[in-house]
Amino acid sequence: MKTSPKRKAERNQLSLKIDADTKQRIELLASATQRTKTFVIEEAINQYLSLNEWQIESIQRGLADSRAGNTIAHEDLMKEWEDD
Repeated sequence: MKTSPKRKAERNQLSLKIDADTKQRIELLASATQRTKTFVIEEAINQYLSLNEWQIESIQRGLADSRAGNTIAHEDLMKEWEDD
C-alpha cells in the first residue's frame, strides 16, 4: 500500500505594516540564517502564538482549579519550595 505524499498546508497571503527597524531586523536575521523573510516572520508568529496559547490555557486551568477548591496556602507552598 502506497502512502500519499505529505500535503503542504494551504498558504494565504497576509499584508501588514511594520516599522523600519523591525523590517531591518527581519532582513538581517533572514540573511544570517539563510532563510527567507517569510520563514522568519512565520516562525516568529508561530512561536508567539504557541507561547500565548500555552499561557492562556495554563491560566484557565489554574482558575478552574481555584474554583474547584484545589488551592494551597502560600506559606505551605513556600515550605515545599524551601525543602527542595
